Amino acid sequence: MTKPIPTSSLNHRAEHVFSLIERLRLGWLLAHLPAKFVWAAYVALNSFVTIALLTLLALLTHNPFVFPSLGPTAYLFFFTPLAESASPRNAELGHAIGLLCGFAAYKLTGMHPFPEGFSGEVYWPRILASALALSLTGAIMVLLRVNHPPAGATTMIVSLGILAKPGYLPVSVCSVRSVIRWFGLPRPLRLTIRGAASQNLDAEQDRRAR
Repeated sequence: MTKPIPTSSLNHRAEHVFSLIERLRLGWLLAHLPAKFVWAAYVALNSFVTIALLTLLALLTHNPFVFPSLGPTAYLFFFTPLAESASPRNAELGHAIGLLCGFAAYKLTGMHPFPEGFSGEVYWPRILASALALSLTGAIMVLLRVNHPPAGATTMIVSLGILAKPGYLPVSVCSVRSVIRWFGLPRPLRLTIRGAASQNLDAEQDRRAR
């Protein structure tokens, strides 16, 4: 006999994990292990596999399939995949906006790539490039109703010259799409879990109201 999927407010955010476990006929995990431990293991395993595979791909192709802001994007997909900020649309558009704004700021301010052995020197073009990139990215994301915080890190990375070669921009977008398509929840499953989570939350609220 398997333990039913937790429906308390504490576990509501992990509804996607419990639903997926039930679909994979691994309900016995919830019967023998604390729900929070199962959730943590799910996030840890998926994060490890995702970044490890993309890092291997980067090593083999000598392209930046892994960059710092991809980490928080992957975390959002595995921790709260049903949240607005973790939707495929917001992730893809957010990083695309960040990349374009960052590169535009990088070019407009006459920046140059980080040299090897960079000591951390800060000068006016670098300050202006980072400030301009983040302000443009934030404004455009608001106008287009795109909510994906990691995009703010992406635009800083590009504007500061850490990832500024034009050929790297499409590679970075492909990397984000890979995380979504390979490791994110399929759209049908996402919609099913969101509906089940909403019903469970309503039931919990009704129970408490009584």
